[in-house]
Amino acid sequence: MTYEIIKALHVISIIAWMAGLLYLPRLYVYHADTVIGSVRAETFKVMERRLLKAIMNPAMIASFLFGVWMLVLAPQLLLEIWMQVKVACVLGMAACHGIFSKMRRQLENDEQPRPARIYRIWNEVPTALMIVIVVMAVVKPF
Repeated sequence: MTYEIIKALHVISIIAWMAGLLYLPRLYVYHADTVIGSVRAETFKVMERRLLKAIMNPAMIASFLFGVWMLVLAPQLLLEIWMQVKVACVLGMAACHGIFSKMRRQLENDEQPRPARIYRIWNEVPTALMIVIVVMAVVKPF
């Protein structure tokens, strides 16, 4: 039963983390189209900071803690190819998180934003990784 509770907490954490990973770059799209220093730009800064620091960072940490805890309880899973692919994609998701964090700092500091198109492209990366992760975890094709 302990494993199932940890798995449930892992899934809850992932849902919160994914919500942020899918929403934050969308905020960047809108932020990039605003005038630097405007009330709207300042509002986006607050929204982006709160989303990252209050939701995404704790959710990512919890996702990793519960995921590692499950692997400690069932280390044989690391020998499965599907799990290795999943872990690689999760590391890719963490890299996205880091890139999004850097983008937020740049926007916070009123550095020249990237074109909105770039943020739209980045918005799709977590989705692609999520699809692979879910297929690996549910279907276990390898």
